[in-house]
Amino acid sequence: MENFAIGQEEEEQDLFEHFNIVVDKGQSLLRIDKFLMHRIEHASRNRIQNAIDAGNVLVNKQMIKASYKVKPLDEISIVYAQPPRDTEVYPEDIPLDIVYEDDDLLVVNKPAGMVVHPGYNNYTGTLVNALAFHFDQLPTLPGNDGRPGLVHRIDKDTSGLLLISKNEITMTKLAKQFFDHSINRKYLALAWGDIENDGRIEGYIGRSMKNRIIQDVYDDEEKGKWSVTNYQVLERLNYVTLVSCQLETGRTHQIRAHMKHIGHPLFNDANYGGDKILKGTTFSKYKQFVTNCFDIMPRQALHAKTLGFIHPTTKQYMEFEAPLPADFDAVLTKWRNYLVQPQS
Repeated sequence: MENFAIGQEEEEQDLFEHFNIVVDKGQSLLRIDKFLMHRIEHASRNRIQNAIDAGNVLVNKQMIKASYKVKPLDEISIVYAQPPRDTEVYPEDIPLDIVYEDDDLLVVNKPAGMVVHPGYNNYTGTLVNALAFHFDQLPTLPGNDGRPGLVHRIDKDTSGLLLISKNEITMTKLAKQFFDHSINRKYLALAWGDIENDGRIEGYIGRSMKNRIIQDVYDDEEKGKWSVTNYQVLERLNYVTLVSCQLETGRTHQIRAHMKHIGHPLFNDANYGGDKILKGTTFSKYKQFVTNCFDIMPRQALHAKTLGFIHPTTKQYMEFEAPLPADFDAVLTKWRNYLVQPQS
């Protein structure tokens, strides 16, 4: 039987991490420890300073101090120890919103704010910790240690539907459907800007050259993996637009990166620039209105609404929908009400 691992590229589990960075031409003077915090994923200031003290950070092939200020075109080389990864999953009694369950699989409606699987700085409180408590011996696939039952995932601050397998045969067959891009996945997203027409976004998604925390869209296949998102305009609200996004592929941060790529970042998506007022008026009343919306939904406006697949055992097509969570619904209501109020 052929195995298909979880649908996301895995990082190499080396003992050390190696980075080589060339500072941008327009970079202002900035302490190197602060600079590297923004350029290296999961890099704490203390960890960077320890690497500098150990002589593991070189600028233009010279050792430096933590107070060194980076300059344009500096060449920075970093080598520091990779923290050990704990692949053991500890069961935790965390409530689950189970939409459907049978002997082979279950569909879970994940709330925003819940991490899907244990990882760096998130070893407890995850969906997988909850699954380990409620179900015995969930299966894993090669390259999927510490993520029992998972055949796909969604971001921490994205809400919505996840498919979980309860045995190895089911997991392999579901993973094959994800691999073949035959799973029906639709997301609701609120994006900045007035999007007039439906569209299709294509490109190679890979880690950003400037910020390791986010993904960028490239034309060069050497820089990423092929990705396709189709979007349909559902409701235009002047300065923001509600769209339905259907995935043909499932890459890391795909919708978030794609929408930014076409100039329409998701509303309040901090990593992709959507947590600023990108469209609208200069009125102070409007600025306060947007701030209030950010407070109501302190996360990207993205919800995995629809999940459809062929059941591995019955061979029947199944489709599930999750209603908009309260924060997303409240923000939509506020935008609709704002449109009908006199603007001043």
